[in-house]
Amino acid sequence: MRIVIAEDAVLLRAGLVRLLTDAGHDVVAETDTAEGLVKAVEEHRPDFALVDVRLPPSFSDEGIRAAVLIRSAHPDVAVLVLSQYVEERYASELIASRREGLGYLLKDRVADVEQFLESVQTVGSGGTVLDPEVLTQILVRSRRREDLELLTPREREVLGLMAQGLSNASIAANLYLTESAVEKHIGSIFAKLGVTSETGNRRVLAVLKYLGYSDHSL
Repeated sequence: MRIVIAEDAVLLRAGLVRLLTDAGHDVVAETDTAEGLVKAVEEHRPDFALVDVRLPPSFSDEGIRAAVLIRSAHPDVAVLVLSQYVEERYASELIASRREGLGYLLKDRVADVEQFLESVQTVGSGGTVLDPEVLTQILVRSRRREDLELLTPREREVLGLMAQGLSNASIAANLYLTESAVEKHIGSIFAKLGVTSETGNRRVLAVLKYLGYSDHSL
C-alpha cells in the first residue's frame, strides 16, 4: 500500500516508516502536523493514512480532526489512528461516519509488531480494527448497554478481539480455545445482538452494536 504518516515524535515516526517499508509498503510522505497530513493526502492520494491523535500546534486533537476530514473528503483512503489515550468525541464521529477502512489503536499496541502489521493490513483491506480500550470507554456511554449485558464474559472477550480485526484462528489462539468454540461464541453473539445474515457484514455490525450505534445512525 501507499502510505502517508503523520506523527510528531521523530523516533516513533522513523520506526513506523522502517516497519512499514520492511513489510513491503511504500511510505510516500511523512509529516508532523495535521496541515501537512491533509496536504500530503491531497498531493499523493495514498491508499492509507497513519495518524497520531495529538499533533502541533496544540497537541490536543488536531490529528484526529484531520482524520475525520480525510474520511469525508477522501473516502477511498483507509485511516488508522494511533493515540496514547482515547479521544472519545472524535473517535465516536469517526466510527459513526463510515465503517470500512478504519482503525483506532493505542500506541502500546505498536509494540506487538505482528499484531500491528496485521491491523494495518486489515484496515487497508477495508476492515475495521478498534482497540479494546476504545470500545470500553465509548461503551460506558452506550445507549445499548442492556444488549451487551446479555453476553457472557467470554463472549465479551471474543467480541473485543473481533473488534481488533482478528480472525477466528487468532481469537482461538489468544483465548486458548478451539476454532469451533470461537465460532459457537460468535454465533451466540450475533444472535444476542440481533445481527442476522441479512444485515451485511455481521462482524462489523456486531462491533458497532458493541459501541452503541444502531444501524440507522450510521
